[in-house]
Amino acid sequence: METLLHYLIPTLLVLGTVAFMEWFAAWSHEHIMHGWGWGWHKSHHEPHDEALEENDLYAVVFAVFAVGLFILGAYLWPVWWIAVGISIYGVLYFFMHDGLVHQRWPFKYIPRKGYLKRVYQAHRLHHAVQGRDGCVSFGFVYAEPVDKLVKKLHTNQRPFDPEALKDDEQRPSIH
Repeated sequence: METLLHYLIPTLLVLGTVAFMEWFAAWSHEHIMHGWGWGWHKSHHEPHDEALEENDLYAVVFAVFAVGLFILGAYLWPVWWIAVGISIYGVLYFFMHDGLVHQRWPFKYIPRKGYLKRVYQAHRLHHAVQGRDGCVSFGFVYAEPVDKLVKKLHTNQRPFDPEALKDDEQRPSIH
């Protein structure tokens, strides 16, 4: 039994932290980044040619927080596993958001079906609105069905780009 708990508790801590981070990332994206933290996040909603954007400072803040938890985890072992979960979420975020959706790496891949397409389209709809108000889909790993998001955009009564879901590989990615 001790051996089972030796693996079960860290696994539950990591998985629970990854799930919590998706909730927290969506919450902070909507209420901080699209609220009082818009100053940094605005760069992410505007076209630019630079490899980095001011919005990347949010990733630095989360990374510093995770490093601090790793240090604290040297003394409190459960905290170390929570830091692992935050770090795994950071990797998922990098691949899903920066890579898949915004194409911030050298190769281009636009998913044509399934879960990845839904995440891709949901975040494209997030960027279909000008400015910070009236956006939908604030999560990064979970995405509501696209038809529900389109209905929310119509309910918000904000003009949005209906071309946001067009799968044109020739079109530059939205930033």
